[in-house]
Amino acid sequence: MKKEGKLIVFSAPSGSGKTTIVHHLLNQPKLNLDFSISATSRNKRGTEEHGKDYYFISAEKFKKHIEKDDFIEWEEVYTDNYYGTLKEEVNRIWKNGKHVIFDIDVVGGLNIKKKFPEQTLAIFVQPPSIEEMERRLRNRKTDSEEKIKERVEKAEKELKYSEEFDIILMNDNLEQTKQEAYKLVENFLSK
Repeated sequence: MKKEGKLIVFSAPSGSGKTTIVHHLLNQPKLNLDFSISATSRNKRGTEEHGKDYYFISAEKFKKHIEKDDFIEWEEVYTDNYYGTLKEEVNRIWKNGKHVIFDIDVVGGLNIKKKFPEQTLAIFVQPPSIEEMERRLRNRKTDSEEKIKERVEKAEKELKYSEEFDIILMNDNLEQTKQEAYKLVENFLSK
C-alpha cells in the first residue's frame, strides 16, 4: 500500500456522538476529508445503501478478502458477522488527494493506529457517563431493550481502551466538541 495522505480515526462506544462529529468534519471543505466506507458481512438495516454506508458482502466473500490480505484491519464481531477496512478503499481516497476519516469501532481504530503510527490521529470520543450514553441510545428509538443492554456492556469494555488513543475527546457539549474536533484535526493535518 502506498503511504500518502493522513488517517483520522474516530472511535467510541455507541451513543457517544462520534458519527455526528465525523459528519460535521466531512462538511468542512478546508479539511479535505473523505469517509472510509467499511465492508461488512451483516445484512443492510433500514435505509442503508451499498457503497455509501457500507460495502455489503457475503461472509464467504469477506473470508476470501481476508485470505488475500485485502484488509488494513478486520474483525469478526459475532459469528460470521465481519467488519473491515479494505486497502483499496483507503487507496481510492488517497488517489483523490484527500485524507481518510474513519468512524470505526475501538479495536479497528487501534489496529489502524498500529499499522500507520505516524500518519494516524486516533481520537476516542467519550460520553460524559454510561448513564448519559444509555439515555442517548434510548432517545434514538432504533434499538430493542436487549440491544441497548448489549451496547452498554460493550461500552464498559471499550472505555478501558480509551488510554491507548492519542486523544480522549469528552463529548458533554456537542457544539463545543465539534469545534474541538475540528481544531484537533486541522492541527494534525497541518503538521
